[in-house]
Amino acid sequence: MTAQKSVLQLSVHEERIRRKAWETVSKFSGVTSIAMDDKTGKMTVVGEVDVPKLVKKLRKICTADIVSVEIVKPPEKKEEKKEPEKPKQPEVIAHPVTYWTNQYQYHPASYASAYYPPCEYSRVVVEEPRPCVIM
Repeated sequence: MTAQKSVLQLSVHEERIRRKAWETVSKFSGVTSIAMDDKTGKMTVVGEVDVPKLVKKLRKICTADIVSVEIVKPPEKKEEKKEPEKPKQPEVIAHPVTYWTNQYQYHPASYASAYYPPCEYSRVVVEEPRPCVIM
């Protein structure tokens, strides 16, 4: 199905009936937008909806008639010229990491971390990593 814009005439004279009609239409699958004019009682439904089924459901709540059904055409897209993208250089960020030869050795900088290796930040980012091969 294609998107349709259907205008329905409803006899809505109470707020409760208007809410029920609104809920009924919004629960239908394929509805993209709903608009209602309270003065004239016209409801505009846009989407891929089977209009006769919708009117049949609405007639259980209030008097409903089909005024018009139009096919909505999507707006035409203009083609934009794209500039060729330059290849990105791989980003490499590395900080030197020093490992202790013995993780339990005494480190004079801090007494709290004497039993743990230093926790320094290091990161290497490469866009095309080499694949791992297991033989």
